[in-house]
Amino acid sequence: MSTQLQAPADAVELEYVGFWARVGAALIDTVLVLIVCAPLVTFVYGRTYWTSAALLQGPADFLINWLLPAIAVVVFWIYRQATPGKIAIGARIVDAETGGKPSARQLIVRYLGYYVSMLPLMAGIVWVAFDPRKQGWHDKLAGTVVVRPRHRGPARVDFPQQGAP
Repeated sequence: MSTQLQAPADAVELEYVGFWARVGAALIDTVLVLIVCAPLVTFVYGRTYWTSAALLQGPADFLINWLLPAIAVVVFWIYRQATPGKIAIGARIVDAETGGKPSARQLIVRYLGYYVSMLPLMAGIVWVAFDPRKQGWHDKLAGTVVVRPRHRGPARVDFPQQGAP
């Protein structure tokens, strides 16, 4: 489903970003967070960190694995309207009413809304697959949607003929 949100006259036609594209973006973001956080917690707690059954091993664990990613995500959203994963798929987060840049408050509510969306067996995340505007519960709570330029099918690829000047 595509839409034209209210935007400047030179805006491109947009489409809502669906479930699988957003899963792909989330996987990219998860790998990037692991690349940063895993060495940090290993440095602080040693290799025994990875074999411990403790949910939280200390204040540095909380800061590195919970607070640092939360700050990074919200900062990316504020300045780029997207995380690296969303940037990779050409998506951005916009205000659901205007199509403009969401407020910092909306983006913080959106981040906290992820926890609400995940609690009942990830139902609020899976909701993206069935919602007409492809909004998860976190998007609905924050008043945001995820959009990208509308794809009109695969681009044509032309190769020069062999031996042609």
